[in-house]
Amino acid sequence: MGRASKPRASGRLGATRPRASAGEGLKVVFTRDQIRARVRKLADEVNADYRDKTLHVVGILEDCFMFMPDLVRALTMPVVCHFLKVQIRDSSAGAVPVREVLFTPRVEASGRDLLLLEGVVESGVTLDHLYRHILGQNPRSLRIATLIEKTNRRKVDVPTDYVCFKTNEKYLVGYGLGYKDRYRNLPCIARTA
Repeated sequence: MGRASKPRASGRLGATRPRASAGEGLKVVFTRDQIRARVRKLADEVNADYRDKTLHVVGILEDCFMFMPDLVRALTMPVVCHFLKVQIRDSSAGAVPVREVLFTPRVEASGRDLLLLEGVVESGVTLDHLYRHILGQNPRSLRIATLIEKTNRRKVDVPTDYVCFKTNEKYLVGYGLGYKDRYRNLPCIARTA
């Protein structure tokens, strides 16, 4: 008896990955090819700005987990990768509500060139908190790169130095962005219904 053969994938990269389709209630906003081209262009900008320097790339999890490796593979200078996790704790001090924002683990920034990498910048409040905290450690330079900047949702004017896509779309998934931890593996970026 012969062995059953496995279905062969077409020659296209990611051909067997799940796709956003109308049946899932998703509509593609940025295709895989658009993302690749834009990340490559962003990498060219970073390469020009940090030529002959060691760059410390700080990825803010989880939304940047697909964006970060694609970007750092295209960088030509020496790169040191760091990862931060945001923890938000709500409590109260008497009758006053208190929100505590923590980033772990701590990243040593003094005298270094840092690039904060975010998947989505919406209000900018949490990112601004991190930006100011790191700026207080006297880095040599500190810039922000983001995959998506939601231009109509900003509350704080945190500086985004490198932006792949600007949009007013409300809910986006794919390419690392998730909804209830689903859809992060889509090779494109799509909007939910």
